[in-house]
Amino acid sequence: MSFFKRDLSLISTGVVLGASLVFGQMVFADKSEPRPDLPLDELRTFSEVFGRIKNSYVEPVDDKQLLQNAIEGMLSGLDPHSTYLDLDDFKDLREGTSGEFGGLGIEVTMEDGFVKVVSPIDDTPAARGGIQAGDLIIRLDDTPVKGLSLGDAVDIMRGKPDSKLLLTIIRDGEDKPLKIELTRAIIKVTSVKQKMLEPGYGYVRISTFQSRTSDSLKEAIGALKQENDGSLNGLVLDLRNNPGGLLDAAVDVSDAFITKGKIVYTEGRIKDAAQEFNAKPNDILKGAPLVVLVNGGSASASEIVAGALQDHQRAIILGSKTFGKGSVQTVMPLTNQTAVKMTTARYFTPSGRSIQAEGIVPDIVIENFKISALENNEFSPLREQDLSGHLENGNGNAETEAKDESAKAVEEEKNEAPLAVRDYPLSQALNLLKGINILNPK
Repeated sequence: MSFFKRDLSLISTGVVLGASLVFGQMVFADKSEPRPDLPLDELRTFSEVFGRIKNSYVEPVDDKQLLQNAIEGMLSGLDPHSTYLDLDDFKDLREGTSGEFGGLGIEVTMEDGFVKVVSPIDDTPAARGGIQAGDLIIRLDDTPVKGLSLGDAVDIMRGKPDSKLLLTIIRDGEDKPLKIELTRAIIKVTSVKQKMLEPGYGYVRISTFQSRTSDSLKEAIGALKQENDGSLNGLVLDLRNNPGGLLDAAVDVSDAFITKGKIVYTEGRIKDAAQEFNAKPNDILKGAPLVVLVNGGSASASEIVAGALQDHQRAIILGSKTFGKGSVQTVMPLTNQTAVKMTTARYFTPSGRSIQAEGIVPDIVIENFKISALENNEFSPLREQDLSGHLENGNGNAETEAKDESAKAVEEEKNEAPLAVRDYPLSQALNLLKGINILNPK
């Protein structure tokens, strides 16, 4: 079994198992390179500690387990994304690219000893249960998270479908911890969804970057075009709470809108860590305006897409600052049963920006808040047409009245609150597309 992969996702939790890997990108040590000098004094200290534990610890300790703990400690001390993988971990990591896995449906990492939610995945128990990006999980059923490793916490969160788990979380803005009970499930993630916002204006949501995401994106835009007589006046690409995924998928999605130049490049200490990806001459929207929605749950591959489109001035980025995961992980084998996932490179946007720990700052910042519609008032303001003896328009108003009635009928049929109430950033993205088309008509 080959363990060699490239990973630009957040650290895999096993709950989502949404790690995003590209097979076949192998990393080997160059035999011509001199081996680094071994720190003999430190290795003697390690051997001494190992012996002391073997002889003096209160209970017998298995050699294999002790060495595995040492390896895990070395890797976890590097950064949150470097880790040791046994066979089960590797299997879980790989399942994330297929879009089907078991668990709760959240991407998490560790922060200050607690499990931090990077983002809930669409249409999963976590999303339906109200879990939000930024939540800190402090207790799993009756088990405190403090003191657990991420792997230990993940093992608790795993379980049989239809079994329940009570999460105790801390959330900004809440006075006390929240308790949310979730039911585990086999999760099948639909990577791409689409709909028409209004005639001429489409919406595509990418929830995670999987192996077929680029093909699904093209199919979705094709369906929107067909619904709108073959073209679009503008598109909203929603990457909010998208935790990342396959590097190749992020490159292909960016390439769907960019016609030339760099999309992303990576740099690291080893030769194989340096890569550059460039666009091919094709724009699926034929130059129609594009607005990309992001927030603090947009990470890794999402940031590659947002950064590339921003640098090429191909899209307006709207929302709040992204997560800031700008590193590349490579999975390298130790044995046929084990491997290490280690950070080997940073990725950069076309203009040379590193997103690591900084994130993408939107062109237009909209913080996370909700608005509510005013209650209906039976009193209608007086208009010219209500005045006795008012002049007629002269152009005839039958067409205008018909449009007003049609719009009213559509709204009543939907029986929904206004878009600005349901999703304020999305409503602003739609208004922005309309404004662009008003100023720059085809």
